[in-house]
Amino acid sequence: MTTRQGPYPKAHEPLGWKNQGKRTISHGWFFGITSRNDCLADVFFGTDYHSHLGTRRGGLAAYDKTIGLQREIHNIENSPFRTKFEHVFESMRGTSAIGCISDSDPQPLLIRSKLGTYAICIIGIINNADQLMDHLFSWSGGHFNAMTGGSVNATELVAAIINQRSSFVEGIRFAQDVIEGTASILILTDEGKLIAARDKVGRLPILIGKNEDGYAVTFESFAYKKLGYEDERELGPGEIVEITPDAITQLSPPGNKMRICSFLWTYYGYSNANYEGVNVEAMRYRNGAILAEADKKNGSAEGVDYIGGVPDSGTPHAIGYANASSIPFARPFIKYTPTWPRSFTPSKQVDRNKIAKMKQIPVHELIQGKSLLFVDDSIVRGTQLRETVEFLYENGAKAVHMRSACPPIMYSCKYLNFSRGGSDMELLARRVIMELEGEEGFEHIDEYIDGNTERGKKLRQTISEKFKFASLDFQTIEGVIKAIGIDPCKLCTYCWNGKE
Repeated sequence: MTTRQGPYPKAHEPLGWKNQGKRTISHGWFFGITSRNDCLADVFFGTDYHSHLGTRRGGLAAYDKTIGLQREIHNIENSPFRTKFEHVFESMRGTSAIGCISDSDPQPLLIRSKLGTYAICIIGIINNADQLMDHLFSWSGGHFNAMTGGSVNATELVAAIINQRSSFVEGIRFAQDVIEGTASILILTDEGKLIAARDKVGRLPILIGKNEDGYAVTFESFAYKKLGYEDERELGPGEIVEITPDAITQLSPPGNKMRICSFLWTYYGYSNANYEGVNVEAMRYRNGAILAEADKKNGSAEGVDYIGGVPDSGTPHAIGYANASSIPFARPFIKYTPTWPRSFTPSKQVDRNKIAKMKQIPVHELIQGKSLLFVDDSIVRGTQLRETVEFLYENGAKAVHMRSACPPIMYSCKYLNFSRGGSDMELLARRVIMELEGEEGFEHIDEYIDGNTERGKKLRQTISEKFKFASLDFQTIEGVIKAIGIDPCKLCTYCWNGKE
């Protein structure tokens, strides 16, 4: 039995720590390989395949029997991952390696502790970071490296918590217990082993692939398949495994509760990815078809000339809509990405809006005098969507109908970073409810989500007037669940209905 250490509750004991103060965010994805041969090139490419999920930092760590652990981190805000790391093979090598693309903190970090020296990446949100640090300070009197603004690297905080226990598995389980939020963890030890831990209720996926030389660990299954690995298994919620080139050893079994994020399929996941056996692209086709069936039943998309997707993630939803409605699919505008790919997205919202508009190149023959219906993956704040609609009308569109492939977003995500804002009031749906009936309206969010209620109709009408939509509707929660096709109790729908 693990002995109690430090001023923390025992595992599974109620924490009683309120979510106050700053949260720390480690937003991005990781990739790792342990092999009988040098694997740095495969980890380089596997990490690069996650570039759509982060724009700020990239990092690699490797283990070589002669050199030991090595690490390199670069800023990738103004150039892609592979450009910054193309010379890494001159200074690093290893038979085990991990990489990370991050929208937040630099990682992987190299940590030296009583558990040994190791490299670590984490993905998630720690909502009670201040409280965790206070407990660490009161117990050890130690310190953390502070970043600009006084924030602490979330990966360093998680490592400090893990180091309070006498083994990696005990430390990871302890961290999963005391963290309010989400943390999936990948560790590379000073023996070249990988330790992978899926977050406690499986909000994020972790998949393992296998080839003749070893194993790969990733979030996006296509990343290892392109490198010659085949699907081996997917970790369950909270499961912890140790991986060597010869075997996968379960260190801690999965829990019974799963709440994988539904937004992975509607927006964040790459089209080729599979989560819980469900392909992202196929889900989006089904999702669009369900939207089309609802419009056909309501008679609300009559006279539409073309179906288009707000690129890029809205496009497959739109294809599904077009196929089910028999209305032609078209691309009335094209995103110009050769000089403005996602990796070059600026940090300031005003600059992002400007560049979003610069990317949009119209196809006049498909816009002028046409009634267009667009499907977007989601409507969060609505800022760039307003620019898009104005751009279409400026180029001669007769009417612009809009469909969202997910329900109105009513809650900023407190578990991940997919629909997160500084506050709920940054969300378009929330702001409209406040305009319509003040805070009283927040007592009727279920009605506003439902397009068949008077409040739901008013929400859609008001947004349409603000954005000059000919019509607007949202996918239902039931529609999203049907399109994903797994047990509803395994899905997180918090950002739509506040249910955990």
